[in-house]
Parts: sequence; C-alpha cells; structure tokens
Amino acid sequence: MNKSTVNPGMAGLNLIQSSRYNKGTAFSEAERAAFGLHGLLPHRVETIEEQKNRVWLQYGNQPTAIAKNLYLNQLARTNATLFYAFVEEHLAEMLPIIYTPTIGEAVQNFSGNFTQQQGLVIAYPDMNRIDSILAGFAGQPFDIIVVTDGEGVLGIGDQGIGGLDIAIGKLMVYTLCGGINPFRTLPVMLDVGTNNQKLLDDPLYLGWRHARISGDQYAEFIDRFSKAFKKHFPRTLLHWEDFGRDNARAVLDRYRLFHPSFNDDIQGTGAVALAAVLAGIRKTGIAGKDHRFCIFGAGTAGTGIADQICRAIACREGIAEEKLRENFFLIDRNGLLQTSQSDLQYFQKPYARTPAQLIGWKTASPGYISLTDTVKNARPTILIGCSTVAGAFTDEVLATMAANTPRPVIMPLSNPTAKAEATPQKILEHTGGRALIATGSPFGQVTYAGRKIEISQCNNALIFPGIGLGMMISGASSLSDGMLLAASEKLAELNQSDDSPNSLLPGFSEIRRLSAEVALAVARRAAAEKLAPPASDKEFNDRLKAAVWHPVYANYCK
Repeated sequence: MNKSTVNPGMAGLNLIQSSRYNKGTAFSEAERAAFGLHGLLPHRVETIEEQKNRVWLQYGNQPTAIAKNLYLNQLARTNATLFYAFVEEHLAEMLPIIYTPTIGEAVQNFSGNFTQQQGLVIAYPDMNRIDSILAGFAGQPFDIIVVTDGEGVLGIGDQGIGGLDIAIGKLMVYTLCGGINPFRTLPVMLDVGTNNQKLLDDPLYLGWRHARISGDQYAEFIDRFSKAFKKHFPRTLLHWEDFGRDNARAVLDRYRLFHPSFNDDIQGTGAVALAAVLAGIRKTGIAGKDHRFCIFGAGTAGTGIADQICRAIACREGIAEEKLRENFFLIDRNGLLQTSQSDLQYFQKPYARTPAQLIGWKTASPGYISLTDTVKNARPTILIGCSTVAGAFTDEVLATMAANTPRPVIMPLSNPTAKAEATPQKILEHTGGRALIATGSPFGQVTYAGRKIEISQCNNALIFPGIGLGMMISGASSLSDGMLLAASEKLAELNQSDDSPNSLLPGFSEIRRLSAEVALAVARRAAAEKLAPPASDKEFNDRLKAAVWHPVYANYCK
C-alpha cells in the first residue's frame, strides 16, 4: 500500500468537508497544525480501527435496513476511506444493505431523502448542453462511469431520477468487490422523464417532471450523450445500467463497438448465470448440449442469459447455436415465446417456437402456454427465473422439475427478495433436497433434513467488478462474447469445492481474490482476441496490483 506523502490541496473546513481527503478524528497532530484543523476536531487523535468501532456502534443503532443504508451513504459522503474500510470488513452482511435488495427502497424514496448531490444529472431539457456539461469533467482520470436512465430499476421499474442511487451503489460495489478506485469513478443519471405517476404527483420529486421521451427523441439524446462521452472520456469504461426493456439491448448493441462499454443487466447477469450453469453442468454430470433450459422472464435479462449460455455451450461442445436453441424455452407475460406472436422483440425471435415444435403438447388453456405447461411438456433440467413474479415456481413446477431429472438446477434470480420466484427452502422441500440452487437475492443458510445448507447467491457482484477491472488493465477496445465467456468459466472454476453439495457459486469471503482472477482471465482473452495490446501475465499482474485501491488514510505530512 502506498504510504507516500500526499498534498490534499486544501485546508481547514474545506479539507474536513472533502469526502476524499477527510480523515475525521484520525488527522495526526502534525496534520492538524499544518492544515489549520485545530479547533475543528475533538482533541483526541484516533486510529481508523477506533473509528470503525464507533461506526459499528452507530450502524447497530439504526432500526431498519433502509436506515442503515442511509447512514452508510452519509458516511460515504463524509469520509469515503472510512466508509470503504468499514464496509469491506463486513461485506457479506452489508452488501445487501448498500445494494440489493435494500437499495430498491432507497431509490423509491430518493427525492424525499435527498440531502446532497452526488454524481452528474443530465436532463433532457439540457440536451444542447451535454457536451459542455461533460467537458466540465474532461481531463479527470475516470476509469469507470456508470450511466442509467432509471427506467428498469431492479424489479421495481421506472423510478425516474431515483435511478441515480443505482449508479452510485453500483460504483460502490465496483470498489468493494473489485478494488476500483472510487475517486476515479462517476455516476451519471440521464433524466429523460418518468412514466411513474406516483413520482410525477409527488411535490418533492426532483427529476424532470415530464413523461418519458421515446422514439427518435430518445435516440437522439442517447446519441448526443454517447458521442460527447467518447470525445471527453475516450479510455473510460461506459457501464450502462438499468435501462428499460425496450432500450437496454438496443443501446448496448448500437454502442458496444463504438466505445468500450458494458451492460450489467444483460451481460453481467448473463455471465454470472452462465457461471452457475457451468458449475451445475459439472455437478450433474450431463453434457451441456443434453440439458433443456426453461427461462421464465424473456426480457433483456432473460434473453441475455439465454444468449450467453447458448454461445458458451456451442463453443465448448462444438454444436451449432441454431441447433442448440431448440433446447431453450423462454416465457414472458404472454406465455411461451411462439412465432405466431406479433409483438416479439428482435432479441426474442431466435427463441420463439414454431407450431411444428409444439405438436403433441398438452396445455391447460388453448392458445396460451404457461410456465407449468412448459415444465410438463418440455421437461427442462435447468429452470431460471428473472420475471419478478413472486412465487412463480409453484409446488407443482418444482415437483415436476424433480421428476424431470435427478439433480435439477433451479435459479430464482429476481430481486428483491419479495419478488423471488421461489425460496430455497421451498425448492429443497419439493425436490427432495436434490436441487442445485442459486438465487438472485441473499437467503443465507437453510435447514433441510437436519443439515444446514449454504445457498449460492447468483449476484452480479461476483463477476462485473472483475470484468470492469479486466477491461481496465487490458485497455480493451470492446467487450467481446469471448471475454464474457472467459469471466464465466473462471468464476465457475473457482467453485470446485463440493463441501456445499447444493451450491453453484462461491461466496463473498474472498471476493477481491475472485475479482482479480476474473479480471486476469478477461484481460488475457482480450489480448488473445487482439482487442487489446499483447501483454505477459507479469505485465497484467503488475497492472492489476497498481490499479487496485485500498481504503487506507494517506499521509499529508512527512
């Protein structure tokens, strides 16, 4: 860790009020004298360990999860180093507080809880100012910028300007899990209005009080932003986050080769789900091409998962993707995707079933094929949920999955917890304890048949920090499917232990090491595909070591 002397470039109250440079009661006597801090702090000088003890006490006094979230965010705005040092020490407990599922409530109450601006907000009425707004930040050494328009937030949909909290939370996870320097990141909210009437009627709402723009207006706004972004941040990774169903995939497809960019909802969700599936394939002992996949929720996340699984198995086992798609059954609000449906999105069409493929199927309702119908007729071995429909994996569905295969892989991935398609307890009960499980929300240990079972969380935080870090250390021009596959394979490989027979993914106890391994795998693949300059393992490791930030106070005096 670098303990060389740093000049904060400020003094007195300005220094104390800087979240980046503030040390609170940890300013030494020499620093207090040099920077005019006497009288502005209590007399006693504390270590960061002593400060963390006080934070732990204050954190424990917060009565609810959302109160804890607000407390930690205030700490981050006051003393960022102390915040990261504290949360890093209690990551497994606090990740659900600072991010999913608690952040959903924070987003919904963004305007009412607002105290201080963080990041950047670009509203549609400022479209002609986009270039000048971004120019104000040009020259700053940003590694990653997370951008959202707040339309597809978690499982709660359009949250308008509240989506800014998602971008802030995402960057916190980048730092905590991947070691990304928080002072080289920026959250950005593209405020293009909201269709959430509750927000529009709220007198405290802080966003642009207007219906969401769409069509050509929206496309022009995003295009202007993207071009200005590339102009001012040519080497910065652009992370698209929580865009709506109709825009997320289109925006990613349009700009993924224009600028180094990444959509975690599509690519990150798909990559971590693929890692769980690859681990499941290993544990079941059945070849990937012989598995049958049912994905309940065929939006951008669900189809993104299907795409990555299909590509990966096709590549690994030498089978054509078109042929392999016959093993995929995707279901949205209109039931199983079928070619006869007129409102299919372009990314759904490859998975639509023809009438010939459904001959002999028995269904409960003519013209509509439900999840239950699909599980009974298609006999899937792997069931994935990203529908946000709580309890969708019914007793009947789970029992049928257990009848289909000796070790069903069942992954209810919807967030928050209240929207999970099934609980791990219920899955184990209706599969005789045989299911291999990964969940989107944290569930902790489950007791079944007298034994305690660890439940894997299929959390994007296991993979996207490593992907971002890999892009950084490689200098990749774009994020390829091959780089995503490398990330998934590495994460699956890191869960080789059979100590938890129902588990599919590693936990967060060694997340920094996991992220580093994923980053190196991504960087190597980028170089191999000539998307980044060639480099040796030593060079990549040296860059990784230099890039990783640690929450320790700098010395301001020799």
